[in-house]
Amino acid sequence: MRNPTHTNPLATVRNLGILAHVDAGKTTVTERILYATGTTHQRGEVHDGTTVTDFDPQERDRGITIFAAAVSCTWDGHRINLIDTPGHVDFADEVERSLRVLDGAVAVFDAVAGVEPQSESVWRQADRHGVPRIAFVNKMDRAGAELDAAVASIRARLHPVPLVVQLPIGAEDAFTGVVDLVRLRALTWTEGDAVDAAEAAHEGSVPDGLREEAHRRRRLLEEAVAELHPGALEEFCATGTLDAGTLAAALRDLTRSGEGVVVLCGSAYRNRGVEPLLDAVLAYLPSPLDVPPVRGTHDGDGDDGDGDERERERDADPAAPLAALAFKVNATATGRLTYLRLYSGTIEKGDTVWDATARRTERIGRILRVRADRHAPLDRAVAGDIVAVVGLKSARAGSTLCAPSAPLVLEPPGVAEPVVSVAVEARRGADTGRLASALARLVEEDPSLVVRTDRETGQTVLSGMGELHLEVAVEKIRREQGLAVDVGRPRVGYRETVGRGVSGFVYWHVKQDGGAGQFAHVVLDVEPLDTPDSAESGSGSGSVFEFRSAVVGGRVPQEYVRAVEAGCRDALAEGPSGGHPVTGLRVTLTDGATHVKDSSEAAFRTAGRFGLRDALRACATVLLEPVAEVTVTVPEDAVGGVLGDLAARRGRVTGSDTRTGGAAGTATVTATVPLAELFGYATRLRSRTRGRGTFTARPTGYAPAPEPSPASASGSASASASGSAR
Repeated sequence: MRNPTHTNPLATVRNLGILAHVDAGKTTVTERILYATGTTHQRGEVHDGTTVTDFDPQERDRGITIFAAAVSCTWDGHRINLIDTPGHVDFADEVERSLRVLDGAVAVFDAVAGVEPQSESVWRQADRHGVPRIAFVNKMDRAGAELDAAVASIRARLHPVPLVVQLPIGAEDAFTGVVDLVRLRALTWTEGDAVDAAEAAHEGSVPDGLREEAHRRRRLLEEAVAELHPGALEEFCATGTLDAGTLAAALRDLTRSGEGVVVLCGSAYRNRGVEPLLDAVLAYLPSPLDVPPVRGTHDGDGDDGDGDERERERDADPAAPLAALAFKVNATATGRLTYLRLYSGTIEKGDTVWDATARRTERIGRILRVRADRHAPLDRAVAGDIVAVVGLKSARAGSTLCAPSAPLVLEPPGVAEPVVSVAVEARRGADTGRLASALARLVEEDPSLVVRTDRETGQTVLSGMGELHLEVAVEKIRREQGLAVDVGRPRVGYRETVGRGVSGFVYWHVKQDGGAGQFAHVVLDVEPLDTPDSAESGSGSGSVFEFRSAVVGGRVPQEYVRAVEAGCRDALAEGPSGGHPVTGLRVTLTDGATHVKDSSEAAFRTAGRFGLRDALRACATVLLEPVAEVTVTVPEDAVGGVLGDLAARRGRVTGSDTRTGGAAGTATVTATVPLAELFGYATRLRSRTRGRGTFTARPTGYAPAPEPSPASASGSASASASGSAR
């Protein structure tokens, strides 16, 4: 599936990510892509710790991807900038930052397991960013592998229209190739490492035993495409079929619009199906020219000085003013490496750029083409490129770099709110300063980590997305800094919400100490916010708040209303029960009064903050704890024990399923479990199932926590204070 020569160099660039659940084969797919394109000359293996993208010692020790790694390669005259993303839920923020700068993605699925929990999570993340995807059903050589079952799970759980363009030749151990349904040709692969990657695929006619099935599936593909694509429908109605060119063009349009998802299959470990996957990337996924222009806000600091803050667009044009987004930072003792996606313009070594986020100028020291932990120097980078630069001092993940004469602020990637915390301290008092510097460097690299000092205990608290996330962060400090660090027991981040509100709560803010005084009078109604996104129903952010004004007659001017809202948002940082953030409430300003001289925005913001704080004390509040959706896969004979253990952990079972085929004799149990009850669950599950059980956990929001017993109430405040993630 070769592409024609393009006149615009940007048409030959693909920026894509590899997305999947843990162990679906993302890193192996990436390794085989590097091998097939001639970027590497030896196939790296995850189990041997020899992969290019899993270069961090912890990744090799644990056998999982922890940090998003960028690589660059060429195929059929195209440059492919590829990011291998983590598959574990604790590192979903790495996926979020990567998706923010990608134009397309390959979603990898296990041919036996189909859509798994984290597959669904990363798919939804890609949906939010509008990133077009193609699907690759991997591990077709495994016992129990079945393409149709995997496609059915994609349709049922992810709800796209799967457009299957390949038919496997052989099954399980006998899987030797695929039939390309677009061109009705067979592609087979040979065994052995001696075969050159570029010549590994052998093209031939469709085997006699599969010819009838191939034509039947080609017909189903044509019908599915014709239903979705007007141009294809017109040809289908006129001729009763679709030629290969029309079908390929329609598949490209449907992929880029998100109306359909092209599905391919193969076995990355055995190097089967990689070349057609690369061809599909070039044929169906967009180039920088095919995606909409990047949108940003002009911050009014340019040479034109017009102060215009309207939204602006920048085309993917090397001659346009520079607009680039920093999406990843590696901070080391020897310097900082900042990863950039250039949306428009050009940068060269020595250029001065404007950091629109930090509002300061920066100088580009060096530009590097990245291949995981290895780099090749470049003299320049242009729109559409993903590169790393050296020399930036203030840029963080989410910072916008632009031309000083044409400032622009791009929307940064969203940062998830941490849910688990541990107290950390240096074992030796003399290392306290070094630990503080190491923690600051961690937060600089990973914005989903938060470091704070607990006001009650004086402890340094590190908060993150899960137990493994924090374990990896602490281990990184130990390895890279050589520090002995003590870690407290993990604590979860609680929230508070309103169970029963108050109406007509009056608050006066009057202050007179000479000169201009402060005067603000507000009347507030506080009530629970009962919406589908409320904290109790599973909002992942836990930050749902609604403010309304019902003031009539101009008793509180509009600028003061905005100040009251800002003050109310300030008050949400600490609730009355345990100092936890407050969520899931609606505040209505119903009345108020002003003073002709002493009223100001500052006075009304103060009144909003202290007024809501006191109103919350008068409400009946409910403590919320984070909950997770847990999917446990165990042998059938261990299901009873697992169900009992989940019940003991306050879990609520939501579903169960018995696997068939190659995974016969196993059952999958889905339950909602409080996050606090999952600490140490992996060890307990292995013990109950003799090492045969596995589980995944995906945070889904917050639910009411049980009331503490009188005996433990006295110690709950200090425990939660040291563990809450704010």
